[in-house]
Amino acid sequence: MTSHEIAHGPDTAATTPDPRPSVLRSPDFRLLIGAATVSKLGTAVSSLAIPLTAVLTLHSSAGEVGLLATLSTLAFLLIGLPAGAWVDRIRKRPVMIAADLARVALLGSVPAAWLLDCLTIQQLYLVVLLVGAATVLFDVAALSQLPDLVGRDRLTQANAHLVTVDALSQIGGRSVGGFLVALLSAPAAVVVDAASYLGSAILLLRIRRAEPRPQHRRDARLGGEIREGLRFVFGHPTLRAVALAGACTNLSIQLCQTMLPVLFTRELGLSDGVIGLYFAAGGLGVFIGSQSARRLAHRLGAGRVLWLMGLAVAPFGALLALADRGPALWLAAAAWLITTCKVGIDNVITVSFRQSVTPDHLLGRMNATMRVVLTGSLAVGAALAGLLGELASVRTALWVGAAGLATVWVPIFFSPLRTRRELSGPDTPR
Repeated sequence: MTSHEIAHGPDTAATTPDPRPSVLRSPDFRLLIGAATVSKLGTAVSSLAIPLTAVLTLHSSAGEVGLLATLSTLAFLLIGLPAGAWVDRIRKRPVMIAADLARVALLGSVPAAWLLDCLTIQQLYLVVLLVGAATVLFDVAALSQLPDLVGRDRLTQANAHLVTVDALSQIGGRSVGGFLVALLSAPAAVVVDAASYLGSAILLLRIRRAEPRPQHRRDARLGGEIREGLRFVFGHPTLRAVALAGACTNLSIQLCQTMLPVLFTRELGLSDGVIGLYFAAGGLGVFIGSQSARRLAHRLGAGRVLWLMGLAVAPFGALLALADRGPALWLAAAAWLITTCKVGIDNVITVSFRQSVTPDHLLGRMNATMRVVLTGSLAVGAALAGLLGELASVRTALWVGAAGLATVWVPIFFSPLRTRRELSGPDTPR
């Protein structure tokens, strides 16, 4: 459950009704939504099935589970910035299709090795690292293509639909993942994710809108283009605040997500189905948040709602660290739902904002820079979870995550976003 994805021109859709017809009337956007649905459903299944494969099938330690989660996001740190500059030079859709097909082959190797009785933790490490590299290219290309596909004046509407799909997929995927693990085994459940990426590639191939070739200077150097993207993001006062708040959110939630399956299986002895339902509550929270984002922004102001909601949910992280059998488990599930509701609100508003304030020629680099920051924080969170789980305890890692969740509103509060009703206007880079 992660935070934030986003870009020139004013975007008032976050606070006022969109007068244009629904973006769902576009056949190409419906194909994109369909691809996102099947892909994210499979991803939600494997996000539970792969760590449970390590825990239940390979009997991995907390440190190994933490390393597995770290490697799944490490690619954003290794190739994220060059990928953004590269994607700005070429058409985006072929990159997305190639990344989908690569993920089909990589994830399909897990159940194949399990059937041959040769699956190892080292193979899981390699698979999640390479799948992460394909995901870097796919995500940067997808975020950069959306403004051209739907138009900048419908970005908030389009992102609301995409975040809703993400949330519903997590609700269904986590639940289905838990039951598939219980019914078939964790490695067999990974097949669903591999099949979903194949379905995504087929739907993307059917999009008919001609994608313009990006304008690119032949004498431009990759290093200079990367630095230009970094200067744009970190020189912009609101983008900088959004990046910092998102990084804090992702690091804290990753601490919790990495250690909760270990707590549930080893200390509490919960069934796979119960674990799946617990994490499905997070998907429900994102769904509620994505559906509420535009109304809350209209009532409270788009910038104000970001820090107000963060402050409101701050106390609930502690309930995650107190998770136990009985009523404490229900309270922890409620806290997870409320926390992820705030993530859903953030995703709609901040993704649309980032896409709306970034010129076309910088979209790939902006998205890559943000992805490096946000996904890099996931890698740090996973590594920290494994370290704390080994050296201290699983609950120590959860308490550190809870402390982080209580402070994510601070960067927004001390930025120009604090009192703004619109996420557009005279907020220019310094």
